[in-house]
Amino acid sequence: MPRVIFDTDVIVDFLRGNKGAKKVMASIKDADIPCCSVITVAEIRSGMRETEEQVTMSLLGSLDILSIDKNIAQLAGDLKRKTRQQQLELDDCFIAATAIMHQAILITHNPKHYPHKDLMLRKARY
Repeated sequence: MPRVIFDTDVIVDFLRGNKGAKKVMASIKDADIPCCSVITVAEIRSGMRETEEQVTMSLLGSLDILSIDKNIAQLAGDLKRKTRQQQLELDDCFIAATAIMHQAILITHNPKHYPHKDLMLRKARY
């Protein structure tokens, strides 16, 4: 089965009760290996409300968390440099690099954050 990496926005929307995001995540969990980047974990924890910690940790515990290594870091830097004119966030470049290196599909609600040609991308429609 292919790996699928959820972008931070999809997970946050799921945690905040968005029905569309819940449907997207449920459909993927049944068919693929659901993952997220370690960067997503940091992003989610940085914006997490105290009342959300238990459900957040439960959800993250159900995903395969993909770490960053030297190759991913180098690729993220290259992606950021190549898209300098678009002023992309470095965090998004790390997430894209993780998906590329793992040959995974990145599911996001914000595809404009990911213009990278080698990235397999799927827009979460909700």
